[in-house]
Amino acid sequence: MKKNIIAMNASIMIGLGSILAAPSVYAESISDLEKQKESIQEKRSGVESNISDTEKKIDNLQDKQMTAEDQIAAIEAKIAESAKKIDAKNAEITQTKKEIEALKEEIKVLKERIAKRNEVLKERALSFQETGGDVNYLEVLFGSSSFGDLVDRVGAVATIAEADRDILKQHELDKKDLEEKQNAVETKLASLEVAKAELLEIQKQQKQQKQEKDALVKKLKQQTEKHEHEKMGLEEEKANLAAQEKAIKSAISLEHQRQAELEAARKKAAAEAKKRAEQEAAQAAAQAASQASESKKQSTSSGYSAKSNSSSSSSQPSSNVSQAPAPTPAVSSGTFTRPSAGYVSSTMGERWNKQHAGIDIAASGTVPIVAAADGVVSRSYFSSSYGNVIFVTHSIGGQQWTTVYAHLSSRQASEGAVVAKGQQIGIMGNTGHSFGQHLHFELHKGAWNYSKSNAVNPLNYIPN
Repeated sequence: MKKNIIAMNASIMIGLGSILAAPSVYAESISDLEKQKESIQEKRSGVESNISDTEKKIDNLQDKQMTAEDQIAAIEAKIAESAKKIDAKNAEITQTKKEIEALKEEIKVLKERIAKRNEVLKERALSFQETGGDVNYLEVLFGSSSFGDLVDRVGAVATIAEADRDILKQHELDKKDLEEKQNAVETKLASLEVAKAELLEIQKQQKQQKQEKDALVKKLKQQTEKHEHEKMGLEEEKANLAAQEKAIKSAISLEHQRQAELEAARKKAAAEAKKRAEQEAAQAAAQAASQASESKKQSTSSGYSAKSNSSSSSSQPSSNVSQAPAPTPAVSSGTFTRPSAGYVSSTMGERWNKQHAGIDIAASGTVPIVAAADGVVSRSYFSSSYGNVIFVTHSIGGQQWTTVYAHLSSRQASEGAVVAKGQQIGIMGNTGHSFGQHLHFELHKGAWNYSKSNAVNPLNYIPN
């Protein structure tokens, strides 16, 4: 009788395992699964907070960028204004230089005129020295032959004297005018050169300010792009956590269902065993009443027959258990099996100045990708970086694990699907940010996150 109950329980558990496809996923207690769900919810809350903080940073950077761009526009307007002023000064300088050239011609003529006057004055001075100055004029006057001649001579002397005075006066005026023109032009040119130098210095400072603002805008844009990329990663992490929470809830629901079915099967088996025991007891009592000695023999024979039937019954369910054909690659006996055939083309670690958070397995042809362990598909979608990618959440020994299968050519498992260790979930490909056909495989001890801080080396867990 006891053997019948044990056999029935074993048959029910095997049957449920076949129905659920991945019994080890639900082997943990509901309490452990609830703790994992709470942990994921806390992480989601933290990620949402980080997204909010990142959005504030992006808004702040964009405000600074707009302010800097407005300042650049103002500086550019000032630079343009300075350029106009410099052009105007250059035009004035050019004009002044033309005036200087014209003045040089005037100065040349004036110098010639002064030179001629100097010659005349020299002659007058020589004559004055030779005749004794005014005596010369007296001799001219006294040498007149008549009154009319005297008048004429007086007029001539006066004219000559006036001419001498005019020559001296004009000589002084021309010299003064020459000095004034030279000073004025030289002062104007010097002033223009100083003004131009000041404008050039102002323009230089303005260009330096613009360069500084350009550098600031470039830096702000880089920081904004960095935070936007970080936000995208956080949003992806949030989506993955939501999918993992959904998978854990599904696991909890299936575990409740499994336990309910096990309990129902246990009660049914107990009831059937009790009923059978009562029937056997009643039969034994009836036989004992009619024939005591024969009843003992019949009871012994009946017990032997019951045991034989019990043994036969216990072996029957196991013969109905369906064994799935071994997928490619072969499933290993460890916690995790190898996800695909091929060779490891890249290991975990630093690559291209970035952290390569998994391994790459390369192979040619149509290469099946299988689940590394029993689990629930938390995400199945196309990512710009991962390409066709599948995330599977596992609960093993009370520990949550996450496996990632990236760059697939096609996906054969949708979100929420329960998958068994070694079950095919896709085909190796070259989608997303990928160079050549390969599988990018990641193993995370816990939930997947943007920083991939939970990533562990898959080669420490799967057969090489």
